Amino acid sequence: RDPAGALVESAVRYCAMLEQLDFAAIKVSAKSSSPPVTIAANRLLAERIPYPLHVGLTEAGTRWAGSIRSAVALGVLLEEGVGDTIRVSLTGDPVEEVRVALEILRTLELAPRGARVISCPTCGRTRVDLEALALEVERRLEESGLDLEVAVMGCVVNGPGEARKADFGIAGGDGDGVVFAQGRPVRRVPQADLVDALFEAIAAREQDAPDW
Repeated sequence: RDPAGALVESAVRYCAMLEQLDFAAIKVSAKSSSPPVTIAANRLLAERIPYPLHVGLTEAGTRWAGSIRSAVALGVLLEEGVGDTIRVSLTGDPVEEVRVALEILRTLELAPRGARVISCPTCGRTRVDLEALALEVERRLEESGLDLEVAVMGCVVNGPGEARKADFGIAGGDGDGVVFAQGRPVRRVPQADLVDALFEAIAAREQDAPDW
């Protein structure tokens, strides 16, 4: 049993039928709900046909699981140069499909980077609600439309240093935290004010250097 091979043979057969009818504007899509099958089929198709490929998983699943499965399959293929257009198929709001697809392209540097949040996992030093902070920063950063990388770190001990390549960031403490720019602390504020202080620092930098 060779599901990837069967997909390829079917696609090649249909391409031959269209060619006999003098159709030349052809795009081929060979999808499975299985990432390994989809990857294998599209690798083979890229070698056997001259037509552009539309890649993605079909019936990938819910937003969480389907996003991961799609990222695995599309990430492998696109990094190898296989695929000309993509589709992320999720059970839910189609807007989420577009967001996930764009993030996959951004991650592979195949689309403008846009706003990016990096955040650390929780550990014994974390004294803030790190997930809530990261989600709030991500929401506000997306709304800003800025091309920035912002770090949300759980502690002031290692946070700024570990995220020194980020444009801006915040690091939580015990009741307060710091705002930092490119790894250097610029302000200490109460924990409740961390996000506002972060965006005040970003706004100040944008006003001083609009092309930064």
